[in-house]
Amino acid sequence: MSALEITLLYLLAGVLGVVVCRSLKLPPMLGYLAVGVLIGPHALALARNADGVRHLGEFGVVFLMFVIGLEFNLPKLRTMRRHVFGLGLLQVTLTMALITLLSALLVQTAPGWWKLEWQPALALSSAIAMSSTAIVVKLLAERLELASEHGKRVMGVLLFQDLAVVPLLVLIPALGSSPDELFTALGVAGLKAAVLLGVLLTGGQRVMRWWLTLVARRKSEELFVLNLLLVTLALAWLTELAGLSLALGAFIAGMLISETQYKHQVETDIRPFHDVLLGLFFISVGMMLDWREVVTHWVLVLALLALPLVFKMVLVTALARWLGATTGVSLRTGLYLAQAGEFGFVLLSLAQSSKLIPVSLMNPILASMVLSMVATPFIIMHSNRIVMKLVASEWMLQSLQMTSIASKSININKHVIICGYGRCGQNLGHMLERESIPYMALDLDPDHVRQAAAAGDSVVFGDAVRLQSLIAAGLSRASAVVITYLDTASALKVLANIRSHAPSIPVIVRTADDRDLEKLQAAGATEVVPEAIEGSLMLASHALALVGVPMRRVIRVVQDQRDARYNLLRGYFRGADDHGASELEQERLSSITLPPGILSIGQPLGALTLHSAGVQVVSLRRGNGKTIKVQKDTRLHDGDTLVLSGKPEALALAEEALLRV
Repeated sequence: MSALEITLLYLLAGVLGVVVCRSLKLPPMLGYLAVGVLIGPHALALARNADGVRHLGEFGVVFLMFVIGLEFNLPKLRTMRRHVFGLGLLQVTLTMALITLLSALLVQTAPGWWKLEWQPALALSSAIAMSSTAIVVKLLAERLELASEHGKRVMGVLLFQDLAVVPLLVLIPALGSSPDELFTALGVAGLKAAVLLGVLLTGGQRVMRWWLTLVARRKSEELFVLNLLLVTLALAWLTELAGLSLALGAFIAGMLISETQYKHQVETDIRPFHDVLLGLFFISVGMMLDWREVVTHWVLVLALLALPLVFKMVLVTALARWLGATTGVSLRTGLYLAQAGEFGFVLLSLAQSSKLIPVSLMNPILASMVLSMVATPFIIMHSNRIVMKLVASEWMLQSLQMTSIASKSININKHVIICGYGRCGQNLGHMLERESIPYMALDLDPDHVRQAAAAGDSVVFGDAVRLQSLIAAGLSRASAVVITYLDTASALKVLANIRSHAPSIPVIVRTADDRDLEKLQAAGATEVVPEAIEGSLMLASHALALVGVPMRRVIRVVQDQRDARYNLLRGYFRGADDHGASELEQERLSSITLPPGILSIGQPLGALTLHSAGVQVVSLRRGNGKTIKVQKDTRLHDGDTLVLSGKPEALALAEEALLRV
């Protein structure tokens, strides 16, 4: 095959793999590994010579280490130092020490069955010690657990693992030296790394800031991106020239740039190169896997899958418990970190190139690592159920948490439940408080909860995604629910819980833009407020005012645009430039759930003449929670919830007409 044909093959395979994984809600990395196995020399043999793509994939590792260096900063390490240099340091060092020690014992006790000396065992243990940052962080973010107790510990361990890769990149090639030269090679490699790091970090930051400023002043995006590639690859070449790894130089380049004001721009510019080349690296890893060897040695594969999973879970759980975490938090931390990781493949590939890993073990190890990553989403999905079954005290702690929420909400009625108490949630809470409207806020950030509760805000620690938390917060008695955070997946889960247990309660959802508008409305959102559109309306109002348009005209124009975009909010904005209007003349909202046996059941909306009475139906939701488009010929069913907009007197007459028996 020509170079172009091979490139097209890899791109097509990568696209198909990512599409399949996205549809199955699995990480793209697994798709790259799967297509690598499929097109490799041991399956369809579409690409027999993988050397070219393997060399290209090495640059993916280079840019991965560059991004890790870019995210490295001392303030972040200081705030997480207890988890990073406590739990993270212990997890990596003990994993490597115990596995190496176990291997040495097996060599002594079962030399005919196990022949892995301490050098390859140490290299293998470093790969096993790694967990998947890409998979775990994504799942933590989706489950809104980044700020939870176990989430902080998981992030601390992952951060230390990322940092530990740097010395391991120096250690593993040195382990491939002959026994007589091993310690000399380790000493020389360590000395080279120390000197190079010292020289670059001492004056490198000042030089890097000066150089990037010089390039940025040319105001050329192409020049800036080319410069990034030049700096990254030049430092990678320099470290390789010194007998170290390419990835170490890229890490140093990222560290140097992280201390400049161009860090965020660099992250945006380098991301496409990082993602594409890293995908090629995982394809090349998949191509090394011989599925026939895996089938032949399936018992060994299962053993290499189960033993490290259980070992890491038990070790992390024990360490977290020893460092003061509760049993439930410790076990969750262990479950989240039990799998293999992307850096494990990097270290394993480096160990193979240094001839440390026997060929007979390479395929079973690769297969077990891939399977552990495939299993991770399912383990995390059922982590709460596992913890509840294995930890008796966890049920009591969760019960106490629900009791705490219920005790604070038991005396309030017709309140607003605020899901998420960040800046947006706090502003909403303060506005409700000024209007003497009760509210109950749920948030998973203990710092937010502690500080806001100390200030007298009605906020408790609780997960709004869990139905038990919503019920404890008084969902059945609430007048509305507001979802203030921007995560659509989590908002959909909250909506599903609300619609299944309180379908008549209006729910307002905040989003970044209107891309998921229809999806959220179909899930039961009474109204979706995209920040991008609201921001554009405010921008337009300021612009109109500054060019001389009268303020009442500005308010009316913006109000008309908002009415057209948000029918539900019409009542709140009508009459904005009539300051003398009383509250009784203002339009408001009212929701009515239709019981069985009333005359309006089966009638089309047009026959009810609500519009002529000054009342408009702005939302109609079936009893199953599905939102229906409001049309004149839409017939009403029992269990339907209508949201009406109108003046109080007209609303009272409309409700009486609708509920007539």
